Amino acid sequence: MDTEQNLNQQTETVAKKEAEIFSVDSELLKEMAEKGVMYGHRKQKTHPKFKPFIFTTRNDLEIIDLEKTLQGINNVAEFLNKQIEEKRVILLIGTQAAAWEAVNNFAKKFNFPFIKNKWIGGLITNFKIVYQRIEHFRKMKSGMEQGAYDKYTKKERVMMNKDISRMQVMFYGLENFTKVPDALFIIDSSLKNHMTAIKEAHIAGIPIIGIIDSDDNPTGIAYPIPANDHSKSSINWILEKIAQQIKITNNQQSITDNQ
Repeated sequence: MDTEQNLNQQTETVAKKEAEIFSVDSELLKEMAEKGVMYGHRKQKTHPKFKPFIFTTRNDLEIIDLEKTLQGINNVAEFLNKQIEEKRVILLIGTQAAAWEAVNNFAKKFNFPFIKNKWIGGLITNFKIVYQRIEHFRKMKSGMEQGAYDKYTKKERVMMNKDISRMQVMFYGLENFTKVPDALFIIDSSLKNHMTAIKEAHIAGIPIIGIIDSDDNPTGIAYPIPANDHSKSSINWILEKIAQQIKITNNQQSITDNQ
């Protein structure tokens, strides 16, 4: 209990201190602190290029500059609004369990494709081939649902179902994915876990949005949001705040209403 009380007191102290320095609403900063948005990793894990996003260090734990977090959220919301207005495709990536709920809700709200499981190598740089596999999956799934494979033997249908199940895991969230994305939004847990996706995006000249933690290198991330990226409450809070600033088009609204 003493440890918890001490942590709460530190949280409130840091939030008040930031509010005084940056003239940001203290209640908002307190809310961010309570959601864990402010907590990075231990100092020894800090990436040198992340240092401009650090406010202070407490008990060897990096405290992220929450004003820069808010700036990042606003920049991302502005960028996404423009992308949506121009009918561009934003691909969300959130492969850690802490991000699944937020990614799923955010993607459905704005009709964005998303990756919840493993990045598919070549999804950007070899899109035509990967898209053929996605199309094959859609056709097999549709054919099985409509009884088109009833003419096959039971053993053959079992094998087909296994193939469909395997592809369902691989392509989950990409069922309506029809073109190379115009931007990536990497949600969770260390950019190091998404280096293949980042590399493919850079090759194709696709901008990257990213929630970056203190162990991340922000280089190459066009729209960074410095924040705790391994906490479910932090991720949920950030995506909720972005969602509140995004304008929903008539098409997106109809999709949302029908879910």
